[in-house]
Amino acid sequence: MNKNKIIAVISILFCLGFTSCFNDLNTMPLDDNQIVSEEVYSTTDGYAGMLAKCYGSMILTGQKGGDGGDGDLQGANEGYSGYVRLLFYLQELNTDNFLMPSSSNGLRKMLNLSWDASNAPVVTWTYQRLYMSIAYCNEVLRECTEDKLKKRGLWDKMSGEYASYRAEARFIRAYCYATLCDLFGNVPYIDENTGVKEIPVQWQRKQIFEFAESELKAIDADLKAPHRNEYGRIDQVAAWFLLSRMYLNAQTWIGENRYTDALAYAKKVINEGGYPLAPDYRHIFLADNDQCSEIIWPLCQDGQKAQSSAGTNFYVKAFVNGPMNELYKTGVGSRGWGNVRAKATLVDAFDSDDVLFDKTDVWGNQKKDKRAQFMTALPNQKKETYDNKGAMTSTFTCGYGYIKWRNVTKENQLPTQGEAYTSINFPMFRTGEAYLIAAEAILRGAQGGSMADALNYVNEIRERAYMSGRYAKSGVRSDVSGDITASQLTLDFILAERQRELASELVRRTDLIRFGKFTKGKNWDWKAAQQQGADVDDKYILFPIPETELTNNPTLKQNENY
Repeated sequence: MNKNKIIAVISILFCLGFTSCFNDLNTMPLDDNQIVSEEVYSTTDGYAGMLAKCYGSMILTGQKGGDGGDGDLQGANEGYSGYVRLLFYLQELNTDNFLMPSSSNGLRKMLNLSWDASNAPVVTWTYQRLYMSIAYCNEVLRECTEDKLKKRGLWDKMSGEYASYRAEARFIRAYCYATLCDLFGNVPYIDENTGVKEIPVQWQRKQIFEFAESELKAIDADLKAPHRNEYGRIDQVAAWFLLSRMYLNAQTWIGENRYTDALAYAKKVINEGGYPLAPDYRHIFLADNDQCSEIIWPLCQDGQKAQSSAGTNFYVKAFVNGPMNELYKTGVGSRGWGNVRAKATLVDAFDSDDVLFDKTDVWGNQKKDKRAQFMTALPNQKKETYDNKGAMTSTFTCGYGYIKWRNVTKENQLPTQGEAYTSINFPMFRTGEAYLIAAEAILRGAQGGSMADALNYVNEIRERAYMSGRYAKSGVRSDVSGDITASQLTLDFILAERQRELASELVRRTDLIRFGKFTKGKNWDWKAAQQQGADVDDKYILFPIPETELTNNPTLKQNENY
């Protein structure tokens, strides 16, 4: 990470408003020539802006918007280096879900599982962006203290909010450290007390895990109660959810069985969180998903006020090409890039008769499983991701399109912000995953739940996907329940169900590792640069510490075998 760049970003703030449009991350620039810390923190808006910058770092890419230059990361391609686009490369492209034939910025290395510490810029940018977000959070924690608020004459105005501000910054920081723990293992630790000239100490993976865990528990009382915060800001439920996800992965991350804890926190999300499953799965990924009941932590995207080629703009445009807009309303017109396709393993996770796209049923209302959203209707389109000579190709008809994300409303209308950039909020955390966490934890031996409970959790997800039972709706097929029997409920079924439910939601690599099927035991298109896939070295379970970071901090120890 370029330290001077980070300091400059913090010092020359573009404050983002919380009021009428935290959802839109509405920018309100301060004096971008001579702002210093005391000016930024002289008003309540300055504090709100800095906290919003912590949130915005997860979805925005730079200081101007719309890929307009002055990107957050020095030397990085601004469009490629947005956070959720980067995580797609690290969590989805190297799995059994998606293909991108591009070789730029290390993407072919991601696809083939052949990266190292110097040949994949997207790995470096992910590492840097997470630490950039940590730096923003540390800045809030340094400046948002009772003592400093009193000295600046802001205590009376902010005394009721400052504890929540601090708790939210600590949550985002804990999320970043949990993600670093997942992706990189042993990483440097930096907090609000780390001096500018200090060389960060590399903590063991277990220390990083335990720090994130302790922070999430410590802030519970200071986070807003469920649904008591402004839209786009987290509340207690987000911390419960993150803990449940961390505990589910604790066995593979730090060698500890924490499945009982995973179940306990997943149940809190389901039973106490107040974020019920959306009645229609497809509504979670649309331009009006700010109305979706189950999204716990949305990363807010707006087609006019929060533009970038990353974020959900990528999840629509990369997944469609121009001609597809003639078959259904993509919400981006002819602007599709057409460079992401579903791998055969994702397509085969669904019943074959649910896969085909029907031009007379563009929403898939007559499918059994409404999650089977693929584009198969382009001329000469086929499921295989290679041409008739067995070679990878950029031709979009080699492989099916995946059309889960649409920049339209439930009424199939364009958002008022238009089609140049998307206005879909990215669902970082949602309740549907908590159901699957609870079921998996029970199957792995968690105390506090029965196999009948696990079956009920899975069948609730499947009934919603099939829109049967209480999810039935007029005009939508609901004659197949989707329910499975107890004998069908296995860990392998859970892994497949997570693929059907969560594809493109940035957890697939982590899932495959937890099930022991990432490097070996399961193969897919172009793994190890083979058309049908092949096993790879176990070192790929972790990404390498970027070479640039090792140069800047010689005390860091590289992950094994890199």
